[in-house]
Amino acid sequence: MKNELLLKYLAGLMAVNVCAMALAGCAAGSTDSSATETTTHTAAVSTVTETADTTEGEIVTTSLNTAASGKLNAADLFTDRDLTQTADLTEATTYTITDGKNITIKEAGVYVITGSASDVTITVEATSEDKVQIVLNGVSITNSDAPCIYVKQADKVFVTSVGDNTLSVTGTFTADGDTNTDGVIFSKDDLVLNGTGTLTISSTDNGVVCKDDLKVTGGTYNITASSKAFEANDSIRVADGTFNLTVGTDGLHAENEEDDSLGYIYIGSGTFNIQAGDDGIHANSLVQIDGGNFTVSAAECIEGTYIQINDGTFNLSSWDDGINAANKSSAYTPTVEINGGSITITMSAGDTDGIDSNGNIIVNGGTINVTGQSSFDYDGTAQYNGGTIIVNGQQVDSIPNQMMGGGGMGGFGGGHGGRR
Repeated sequence: MKNELLLKYLAGLMAVNVCAMALAGCAAGSTDSSATETTTHTAAVSTVTETADTTEGEIVTTSLNTAASGKLNAADLFTDRDLTQTADLTEATTYTITDGKNITIKEAGVYVITGSASDVTITVEATSEDKVQIVLNGVSITNSDAPCIYVKQADKVFVTSVGDNTLSVTGTFTADGDTNTDGVIFSKDDLVLNGTGTLTISSTDNGVVCKDDLKVTGGTYNITASSKAFEANDSIRVADGTFNLTVGTDGLHAENEEDDSLGYIYIGSGTFNIQAGDDGIHANSLVQIDGGNFTVSAAECIEGTYIQINDGTFNLSSWDDGINAANKSSAYTPTVEINGGSITITMSAGDTDGIDSNGNIIVNGGTINVTGQSSFDYDGTAQYNGGTIIVNGQQVDSIPNQMMGGGGMGGFGGGHGGRR
């Protein structure tokens, strides 16, 4: 059940206008983009490897939570460079943006962007083997109908935030041929967001769109969008970061229409404050959460086919299902598996469920505290092997079942739950 009225509650979002600092270039080989209508970098630069960079000054890294035993191993999901929050500026090229002057990057390297301008797109059109790192250093870009950053081709692109940065699209996105460029940052290839700064995004459609794997390993993201904050085809992988998301549909959305074993979300840590008109966190296949702090208000706060929660602190407010395992992927049986963490779910009145599974529910640990008319609803089996379950203030010793919209006693009535 989706409340269509609530999907519209973010209509007419105001674009965010923030004046960013124009900082001095920090390396040799600086180029001013005002020289021509479109500035193209073709000079030879050193190729950046996948290992951690050596940076002048302290290297900031993110520690992965590798203690959890889940379906995904965090150590396999991120490279050292993904987790390094500062760029190697030794041979970087610096651009100062100017109104109406686009920048095109065609080779591997590190590119520092500074300044404030409108109607500017930074386009990456390199080879499929090139790694490009874009360092946003006090940048403000406001566009009317085109992405602020557009990755047409690369092996991988890093967008690293330093200081305060603002990217905004205020009008209707214009397609690039057959490509519907519907995100303020739009990438056809692997994309990594990291850094020690803040990136504020305002969009009339999506915030960040990646047609491959999207990783976020650090930084603060303030995103206001009429549709989704983060959208990816193959996966969204979060190692750390702070996320303040106010969106019309989904906060994080991963879906692959061609291969339903993909479209998964992994979260190892981070702070998430999400207000969403539809789903807070949505993956068509797997959602695995190994840690983090989550405050989510949405129709469905967490949705996937297989949802595995190993740790974390959750305060979920929902007007449909707090956690929902739906049948969206043939690779998994719909299941909610909870192994740890502290989960508080507050449900609106009506035909709502705290934890809903089209298949099974497994509770091995953690604390689950549900307030609402229906605490649990499942179509398969329930296993209660450990942990604490509290329903409407009362601790229970089995997993109750609402059983297809049954009575109004918070799901206390029987079902086929119980410890196994």
